[in-house]
Amino acid sequence: MSIMHDADTVAAAEFDPPAETSALSPQLVLLLAAGAAFSVAPLYYGQPMLGVLSADTGASARIVGLVPTLTQLGYALGILFLAPLGDRFDRRRVILCKAAALVLALLLAAAAPSIGLLLAASLAMGVAATMAQDIVPAAATLAPDAHRGKTVGTVMTGLLLGILLSRVVSGYVAEHFGWRAMFVIAAASVAAIGAAARRGLPRFAPTTRVSYGALLGSLGQLWRRHGALRRAAFAQGLIAVGFSAFWSTLAMMLHDAPFHLGSEAAGAFGLAGAAGALAAPLAGRLADRRGPEPVTRLGASLAIVSFAAMALAPLMPPRAQLVLLAICAVGFDLGVQVTLIAHQTLIYGIDPNSRSRLNAVLFVGMFTGMSAGAGLGSMLLAQWGWIAVTALAVATSCAALAVRLWPPRAALRFL
Repeated sequence: MSIMHDADTVAAAEFDPPAETSALSPQLVLLLAAGAAFSVAPLYYGQPMLGVLSADTGASARIVGLVPTLTQLGYALGILFLAPLGDRFDRRRVILCKAAALVLALLLAAAAPSIGLLLAASLAMGVAATMAQDIVPAAATLAPDAHRGKTVGTVMTGLLLGILLSRVVSGYVAEHFGWRAMFVIAAASVAAIGAAARRGLPRFAPTTRVSYGALLGSLGQLWRRHGALRRAAFAQGLIAVGFSAFWSTLAMMLHDAPFHLGSEAAGAFGLAGAAGALAAPLAGRLADRRGPEPVTRLGASLAIVSFAAMALAPLMPPRAQLVLLAICAVGFDLGVQVTLIAHQTLIYGIDPNSRSRLNAVLFVGMFTGMSAGAGLGSMLLAQWGWIAVTALAVATSCAALAVRLWPPRAALRFL
C-alpha cells in the first residue's frame, strides 16, 4: 500500500473537530498555565539535588546522574508515543490519567528504598510529565482563532516558568527538608492540578477515529505532507542546541576560576531566564497581529545577539561577567520562547484535527536539539572552554534564522 494511500485513509477517518469556544475565561487560561508549569517541573527537580541524592543513597555520581537522564528520556518517549493520543481520545481524560500517573511516579520516587527504584520512578515521571504536551494543544483548541497566539503564549509562559524555576525550588527544598520532601511536595502540587482540571476542563471530542498504530504512522505522514512543520521543527531544534548548551554547562563554568561559585548561583540564573519567559505572551499577541513568520525571525535574531554578546565576557572583570551573563540569559531565553510560541501558532493552523500530533513532532525536534546541545556543550567546554560554547550557540541560532529566512519553496525542496 502506498504512502499516499495511507495518508488518504487517515485523512478520510478524521472528522470535523468541535467548535472552538468564542470566549476563554481567564480562570481557565490560568488553570492551563498552572497545569503546564507543575506537570513539566518534575523533569528538572532532580538536577540540583544530585549531590544530596548521592550522599543519601551511597550511589556514585555516574549512577545518580542517570536520574535526570532517564527523566528526559521518558519525556521524549512519552511525546513520541503518548502525545498523539490527544487527537484520538478526549483530551481531558488523557490529561487526568497522566496526572494520576505522575502523582504515583513522584510518590514512588519519594519512597524509593534503593537507587534502582528511584531510576525506574524517574523514567515513569518523564513519561507522565508529557501531560504538559496535552495541555498546550488543549489551550489552542479552546482559544478562538483571533487570540490563539496570545492564549498559547500565556500557557507556554506557565510551562517555561515551571522549567526555569523548578531548579531554584528543588535546590532550596532539598537543602532544608531533604530530597524526598521535594518529591512529596511535587506530588501534592500535581494532585491539586489534577483535581482542578477534573472540575474546570471541558470535554474534548476526538478529531480522528484511526487506530493507535495508524495514529503513530500518521506522524510520518504529517512530516512528509507539511513543509511548514518540517521548517518549524528544524528551526526550533537548531535554536534549542544553544539554549541547552548554555544551561548544561553554566554550573561547571561558574564552578571554575575566576568565579568559584556553587550550584545555588547557577540556579539563580534561572530567575534571569524566567524574566525572559514572562515576556512570552507578547510574542503570542504579535503573532496574532503580524503573523507567526516574522516573529520566528525576531526570536532567532534575539538569540543570536544575546549569545554573541556572551563572547565579550572573558574581556571583563568577574562581577561584570556575571551581570553580562544574566542580561544575555534574559535575551536568549526570550528569543527561544518567542520562536517556540510563533512556531506553535504556525503549526496549529496547519490542521486543526491533528494538533496533538503536530505538537509532538515539533517537540521531538526541539528535544533532539536540546539533547545534542547538552552533549556538544559539555564536550566543547572541556576541550576549548566557554568561548567554544558561545560559538556553538551563535552558529546554531544563525542556522535557525537561515531556515526561517530561506524562501519557502527552496527551503522545502531542501528539507
